[in-house]
Amino acid sequence: MIRKHSATLHGHRTSFSLEDEFWTELKTIAAARSMPLAALISEIDDHRPPDSNLSSALRMHVLSWLKVGAGHQP
Repeated sequence: MIRKHSATLHGHRTSFSLEDEFWTELKTIAAARSMPLAALISEIDDHRPPDSNLSSALRMHVLSWLKVGAGHQP
């Protein structure tokens, strides 16, 4: 199921939609990196291509993280 989530990035509220599985993996990544989930989302937002949306950037980050963990190059 896709759910809408909200976060404050650099003092501004934003929202994005993610499937529950991607949301769960984002929380796992934040915990593995010992950082707050909001900080991870902000970091991903800061490094995403200007022509991509935040939801897509978050999904791509999760995919890349999982590929690296499975022994693949991002």
